[in-house]
Amino acid sequence: MRRLEKLSIRNYKSIQDQTLELGQLNVFIGGNGVGKSNLISVFRFLREVVTQNLAGYTATKGGAETLLHFGRKASKSMAFSLEFAEGHEANGYNLELLPTDDDSFLIRIEQATYQDKKRFPPPHKPFDIPVAANVRESGLREHPHLCAQQALTALDSYRVYHFHDTSDSAPMKASVSIDDNRFLQPQAENLAAFLYWMQEKRPDHYRSIVDTVRQIAPFFDDFRLAPSRLNETRIRLEWREKGSDSYFNAHALSDGTLRFICLATLLLQPEPPAMVLLDEPELGLHPAAVALLADLLSSASTESQVLVATQSVTLVNQFGPDEVWAVDRQDHATIFRHLSDEDMGQWLDDYSLGELWEKNLLGARP
Repeated sequence: MRRLEKLSIRNYKSIQDQTLELGQLNVFIGGNGVGKSNLISVFRFLREVVTQNLAGYTATKGGAETLLHFGRKASKSMAFSLEFAEGHEANGYNLELLPTDDDSFLIRIEQATYQDKKRFPPPHKPFDIPVAANVRESGLREHPHLCAQQALTALDSYRVYHFHDTSDSAPMKASVSIDDNRFLQPQAENLAAFLYWMQEKRPDHYRSIVDTVRQIAPFFDDFRLAPSRLNETRIRLEWREKGSDSYFNAHALSDGTLRFICLATLLLQPEPPAMVLLDEPELGLHPAAVALLADLLSSASTESQVLVATQSVTLVNQFGPDEVWAVDRQDHATIFRHLSDEDMGQWLDDYSLGELWEKNLLGARP
């Protein structure tokens, strides 16, 4: 799948007007309320649009007024532009939304784009492929053009992974259909079924996950994954402790260990998504596990594009300026700065990025 090279956002929540040129690994740092999570939620929003759930999603989020930057009085429209590239070919997706009197959105413009940058390099403009105009829901899914379908494939694949719920009622702790194994669900609701599929069909990747979990949980021996003997269509997460034959399930794992198992499963799977989107994955992890998470993120970025929002100094310490973005609020709007664009040579001789962040030399104060 083509990589997302450029993302432009106008009037979405705290983001007034920003364009980001993204790499394979993108780590966004900043304090509470600066807009890191809003960036991650852009991808969830776009996925809802192209799955033709714009009206429903907007309603559940409190209406168009809450999604527009400072509401309708300040923002007359909302717009997104994405450019995907592979080699010299680039295709894209443009969307402009207008708020309506019933606090919903009207799609004013929806279009796919294509450009052969070798034959028609910038400042030549991409070729526009109209998709829909003045409609309530996206027309991308029904559009026959190849570029429209390529954009749909990318946007439809965006899932924001969020493994924070490890309560007693968390879905990842419950039994699940054994056939729910095509991809890891956003909150790891099908963790047991997905691991069982790898155990049976992709044992090398399964063993890699087990070995990685052992690095942060020395007591952990292996998973015990098999269909329930009382209902062979269901499975739940069970595991063995070293030196013990006792029965353990997900309820016997610490919150941090369970979250790390989800992260390792996501980042070490054999068929990773085109883009991995994570919001504060370090929550509840021991510093040693955070350092190992950084290695997993770097490794995963060789196959998937990775976007991570974090407040962890330990995690940021593992990366260089080319991979890190500072996020601040200026004049009530979110601003993104790629640290590779700034001169930090003299500082990096003596300090790590995390230390510079703690000293408030990067902005984006932790």
